[in-house]
Amino acid sequence: MTASAREHVLTLDCEERPGIVSAVSGFLAERDFDILDIVQFGDRRGGHFYMRVQFETPTTVDASDLADGFAPVAERFGMTWRVRPAWQRTRVLIMVSRFGHCLNDLLFRARIGELPIEIVAVVSNHEDHRGLVEWHGIPYHCIPVTPDTKPAAEAELLAHVDAYAAELVVLARYMQVLSDALATRMTGRVINIHHSFLPSFKGARPYHQAWERGVKTVGATAHYVNAELDEGPIIAQQVIEADHTHSPEDLAAVGRDAECKALTDAVRWHCEGRVILNGNRTVVLR
Repeated sequence: MTASAREHVLTLDCEERPGIVSAVSGFLAERDFDILDIVQFGDRRGGHFYMRVQFETPTTVDASDLADGFAPVAERFGMTWRVRPAWQRTRVLIMVSRFGHCLNDLLFRARIGELPIEIVAVVSNHEDHRGLVEWHGIPYHCIPVTPDTKPAAEAELLAHVDAYAAELVVLARYMQVLSDALATRMTGRVINIHHSFLPSFKGARPYHQAWERGVKTVGATAHYVNAELDEGPIIAQQVIEADHTHSPEDLAAVGRDAECKALTDAVRWHCEGRVILNGNRTVVLR
C-alpha cells in the first residue's frame, strides 16, 4: 500500500538499556502520533538495541520538525537514528554489465510501484542495455573500464552519483570490482548481488562448475559492498533446491531467479529503513 503524506519511519539503534521503548513511544503518544508498525530487537550478546517505527501524524508534519523534536530523546540514549517520510522514494543508480535479468526485474518493479525507489540513472561498462533503459525513460551512461582507465571511470561514476543525488547504488550484476577507496567512501550505500557458490566455484561458468560437482542447492546473496571482495555485510539470501535432472543451463536459470529475488528483497528492505549495519553483520527489522 502507498504510504500517506502523514506517515514517517523512524529507525534507530543504541546501547541497550531500560527505558528506550518507553521514551520512543512516549514521544509519539504525547503528540497524538499513531504507531502503524513497530519492530525491535535487543541483541543481548552484543548489548545493542535496534528499532523501526512507522507512524502517522494527525496533520502533515515536515520530517525536519520531527527530527528537531526527537533529537533530545536520541541524545539521552546516544542513538544513531533517522526519520524519513514513508512515502519518499529512494533515489537509486543502477550499475550493470551484460547480464540483464536483475536490471530488468528492478526496472519493472520500480515502474509498477512495487519498490519504493526512483531509478535516476543506469551506468554500464557496455552498451547492451541502452535501448531497454531508455525505453523506460531513464538516462543511460556507458563508462568502459580497463585496468588503465579504472580510476578515471570511478571518478566519472562518482560524478554521476553526485549529479543525480543518488542515495543508493545497486550493482545488478555489474562485473567490475570497485576499488577499496570507492567502497570505503560509499559504505552502506552500495548493494551487490552474486551467486552463492562462492568461494567454491570462482571465475567463469560457475553453474557449469557446480553441475560437475552435482550441487543440490542454488542460491544468491545480496550484500553491502566493502573493501573485502564479495564479503560485505549480508542483507538477503535465497536458496533453491536442485537435483540430478538439472542441466547447467537449468541451474543458471534457477540462479537468475534467486539473484532477482535476493536483490529485490535487499533493495526493498534498505529503502524501507529496515536494515541497520552492525559491524560485519546487518540487523533486518522485517
